[in-house]
Amino acid sequence: MTTYSQIYIQVVFAVKYREALIHESWEEELYKYITGIVQNKEQKMLAVNGMPDHLHFFIGMRPTCCLSDLVREVKKSSNAFIKEKRFTPFNFQWQEGFGAFSYSHSSLDNVIGYIMRQKEHHKKQTFKDEYLSYLKNFNVEYKEEYVFDWFE
Repeated sequence: MTTYSQIYIQVVFAVKYREALIHESWEEELYKYITGIVQNKEQKMLAVNGMPDHLHFFIGMRPTCCLSDLVREVKKSSNAFIKEKRFTPFNFQWQEGFGAFSYSHSSLDNVIGYIMRQKEHHKKQTFKDEYLSYLKNFNVEYKEEYVFDWFE
């Protein structure tokens, strides 16, 4: 039996305590590593990019994929990769949790462009404001004390 689907998900998560630990000298290697994890889990990486304190990745997801398991694996494996490569002298960890937002096929180019222009975008908007706008635009109910414990 063949299943046809179009599921596009943007995932957003931050470095623990929103520390700016992802350095531009190794971010590309990190993004390639994360792309490899996603592809090894048989999902299609459409875009990955970020800032020193957070990252976005956008995937075409198969209906058999458990998103929480995929993100857990991305975070666990990339955390180990960063430590193994000794990219930073600081204790690197990802925050707990993540944001996940779905898009239609007609939005692909806009979302990919947005993710690839993260550095430009964040000259105008903080990550906190960006994340809040996602929650509001997607009508996600949230309690600020739980969302922003990692913004302190």
